[in-house]
Amino acid sequence: MRRYISLWILTFVIGTTVCGSGKSLLAADVYAYDPIHSSVGFKARHLDISWIHGRFNEVAGKFSLDREDPSKSTFELTIKADSVDTNNKARDEHLRQPDYFDTKQFPTIEFKSTSTKAIKGGYEVTGNFTMHGKTNKVTIVLMGGKEHNFRGTKRVAFSTELSLKRSDYGFDKNAIGPIGDKALIFIDCEGVRK
Repeated sequence: MRRYISLWILTFVIGTTVCGSGKSLLAADVYAYDPIHSSVGFKARHLDISWIHGRFNEVAGKFSLDREDPSKSTFELTIKADSVDTNNKARDEHLRQPDYFDTKQFPTIEFKSTSTKAIKGGYEVTGNFTMHGKTNKVTIVLMGGKEHNFRGTKRVAFSTELSLKRSDYGFDKNAIGPIGDKALIFIDCEGVRK
């Protein structure tokens, strides 16, 4: 009997130590990017008189939300650069060339968070944004985060807008002019978990 009691105590001590005062190792909920209910779009100035709109059709990602300690929440997004779509085949092919996205050399655009802070209505997330072979630290505000349980699938959604300068990411300076330096990126991301 003593042996079984000792074994139970050892199991309890190990479990408490590993899980942190009895908390589950899976305190954070992990969500996968839902491509059907999400989108990554952008717009850039043309000749400084109008806007060209586009989107990326192939995006993947995940995020984990730790409701008890939001600073432990993480966000990742990977965009396939050659999935750029401006509703013009010739322009899209040009955007894949070396003077723009150079998708053969730099096939993905990525964001990975390094710190997260809860704010009213969402999260302030700082992380590394990599595009065209250059990585810069950016801070974005993700609005949303309310969970919805729909037909047995838990969902959470966020949206954000991000302003970037292409010159900060090594784009061909000769290509900046007809198409403006600044691009606005719009992300509406819905995550799912079962």
